[in-house]
Amino acid sequence: MAPTELSNALLMQFAKWPEAGRVKTRLIPALGVAGALNAHLTLTLAVLDNLCGSGLAVQFWWDRVVESVPADAQGIVRMIERRGLEQQVQRGANLGDRMLDALGTGLESHAVALIVGSDCPSVEPAYVHQAMASLQAYDVVLGPSDDGGYVLIGVRRVVPNMLDGIEWGTDVVLEQTCARLKKMGLSVGLLEPRWDVDEPEDWARFQLT
Repeated sequence: MAPTELSNALLMQFAKWPEAGRVKTRLIPALGVAGALNAHLTLTLAVLDNLCGSGLAVQFWWDRVVESVPADAQGIVRMIERRGLEQQVQRGANLGDRMLDALGTGLESHAVALIVGSDCPSVEPAYVHQAMASLQAYDVVLGPSDDGGYVLIGVRRVVPNMLDGIEWGTDVVLEQTCARLKKMGLSVGLLEPRWDVDEPEDWARFQLT
């Protein structure tokens, strides 16, 4: 892909502030509170490495405003600062609102914008470039996940309310999102499926990579 194309794309990593008992809660029965927190930290840094390896501009989007950086987040923040990445805060009442806001903000300065969650270590640089290539033909590109959601969303155009009415956290997220986007007049491309880390078996899979 040409350097001019790379410089005109923005890759955004969505992440929750790492606080014990608030992150990767579905891993707690298997790993304990501390183990789930450590898993979150490990995954967040793994995704950050992958995204920075893509050659695209990367921003880091935290889930909320905090008065001070939590102690457990210090290592991540240092890594973000060391890489010279801009940090932003997600805005919106639900995941759809937050993603739409971030994507729209990204398109103000770049031709295409993409979001990847911090529990999606299967999104390697080559997959990001597949999404970039697909965005030459579609308004929106989704990277399906094995659990019925998606690990990546990329856009070259957004319209208001295009992510409304989605039952987030369920196995119909991808299906509902595709239907909604098409209803709003947007063309949608799908990449090959990937996996994210929600359940203990997902964490075990990640450990083998």
